[in-house]
Amino acid sequence: MTATDATLRAEPAREDDLPAILALQRENLARALAPDEAASQGFVTIVHTLELLQRMHVMAPSVVVRDGATLAGYALTMPLGCRALIPVLDPMFCLSDALAWRGRPLSSYRYYVMGQICVARQHRGRGVFQELYRGHAELYAPDHDLVVTEISARNGRSRRAHEKVGFFELGRHRDATDDWLFVGWDFAVRPAARR
Repeated sequence: MTATDATLRAEPAREDDLPAILALQRENLARALAPDEAASQGFVTIVHTLELLQRMHVMAPSVVVRDGATLAGYALTMPLGCRALIPVLDPMFCLSDALAWRGRPLSSYRYYVMGQICVARQHRGRGVFQELYRGHAELYAPDHDLVVTEISARNGRSRRAHEKVGFFELGRHRDATDDWLFVGWDFAVRPAARR
């Protein structure tokens, strides 16, 4: 695991962070990147609106890391109540309804979805990704057993980064846009404390 820069700390997003989240998202959309850059650096696929982020924020704040006044990265929080807000994610939610973990239906666990994670180019390799998930665990582990998300099978950087945090594969599916890996992280298996 990459050592985290001690100046970069995860914290709940504020409403005034939402425009910066959208700007960072736009810079890292797969369609905005050259294919070789998307393959080497990773990408995001879903486009949010300010109104949608505001509605999600009211339900549960996302997690951000700042470097001074600059947004270094974000990890969007999507409680299960967000299902109706983002129809394009319905295949993921349908898959989650059918999955099991450790012999129990996923629905029997207290879980939520990490809706999207993104680290600004100039902050990659500084531990921001791990810090975002450490922040999620700190904020949400008291009331949740698992966090789940899906990753494009083409996004090797994201797959490797999630594996390093401790995510495990729960299932796979294909929709109209891509092949997806559905992964989860058991909060009982937390990352090492920062030094």
